[in-house]
Amino acid sequence: MRYVESTWRIGAVLALTASLSGCASLTAMLQAFRNAFSSHPTPATASAAAPKPVEAPVSPAVQHAFADAAGALRAGRTTDAERGFRALVQSNPELGGPHANLGVIDRHAGKLAESATELEQAVRLNPRQPLYLNQLGITYRQQGQFVKARDAYEKAIALDPSYAAPYLNLGILNDMYLGDGKRALELYDRYLALTPSDATVTKWIAELKNRKPGPITVSRLEQP
Repeated sequence: MRYVESTWRIGAVLALTASLSGCASLTAMLQAFRNAFSSHPTPATASAAAPKPVEAPVSPAVQHAFADAAGALRAGRTTDAERGFRALVQSNPELGGPHANLGVIDRHAGKLAESATELEQAVRLNPRQPLYLNQLGITYRQQGQFVKARDAYEKAIALDPSYAAPYLNLGILNDMYLGDGKRALELYDRYLALTPSDATVTKWIAELKNRKPGPITVSRLEQP
C-alpha cells in the first residue's frame, strides 16, 4: 500500500512539526501566519497559491503570544503550544486562528471529535477563511463524514478559487472514498493548473486513468 503525505503553508493554521506533518516548509508557514494577522503582509515564499489573509489585524501582544505558541509547536513542545493557543482562546475569543490550531493539534493526537469541534468554531468565527474549511474537511474525512468533508472543501474553493489544497483534497475524496474517478480527474487537473510541478499528483492521474475496476490498493493523505 502506497502512503503519500504532503504538507503546505496554511496561513493561520500551522502544521505541527516536520516530524508530525511531513516535509513542511516551516518558514513559509510562519510567514503565512504573519500575513494572516498583519495589516502589512509580506509576499509569500511558497510556490503554490494559498488564500489571502482574512483575519482582522490584532495587537502586537497577541501576535507575540501566537508566535510563542507556534514556536513551541515547531520545537515539538505540543503541550506548551496547546496551552498557549488555549490561553489565546480565552483572551481573544473572537479569533479563529487559535481554535484552528487546536483543531490541527487534536487531529494529530487522534482526537477527531475535539478536532472537529475546534475547527467548526474557527469556521463560525471566520466563515470566509478557506484555510479553516480545508482543515475541517480533512478532519471530517478522517471521521468518515465524507459528505461534510466534500461540502467543506467545496466552500473553501468557492471562497478562493486560487487556493490549491482543497482541489487536491476534494480530488482524493472523490478518488478514494466516493468512487467518482471522473470528478477526481477534473479536480486533480485543476490542482495541477495551480501547482504544475507536483510530480506525485501527475502520477496519480496516470494511475487513475489506467485503473481497472476492483478494490483500491493505494492510500493518499490530504494536503493541509
